[in-house]
Amino acid sequence: MSEKRQGYPSDLKYTREHEWVRLEGGVGIIGITEYAQSELGDVVFVDLPEKGRALAAGEELGTIESVKAVSEIYAPVSGEVLEINETLREHPEKVNGDPYGEGWLVRIRVGDRPEIDRLLSSEAYRSHVEEGE
Repeated sequence: MSEKRQGYPSDLKYTREHEWVRLEGGVGIIGITEYAQSELGDVVFVDLPEKGRALAAGEELGTIESVKAVSEIYAPVSGEVLEINETLREHPEKVNGDPYGEGWLVRIRVGDRPEIDRLLSSEAYRSHVEEGE
């Protein structure tokens, strides 16, 4: 997952709150979007949930602290936390440098696959951002 991608990758689904999820089998990899990290500014700390925690779609899963503010991160889909990106403890700036790759936040076992279908496509998310919703 070290390839650096920007913009609105089409293999992801998005929330209106600027999180993304990539489905790999029954596992969802979650992060924040390029737009979100640019609005936050330099990320200095990431607080993520414990492994094994059950999350409901829309539930706060953690926070991101930047030089500008502290922002909540919400689960785009329901599931159990399988892994957190431990690298972010020492290098939270990876969220800024590679939000769709090395800056991922958590991996979860997706509980309700139809929730994925209710998320935004890359085109719909691009419109959401460009319209300033």
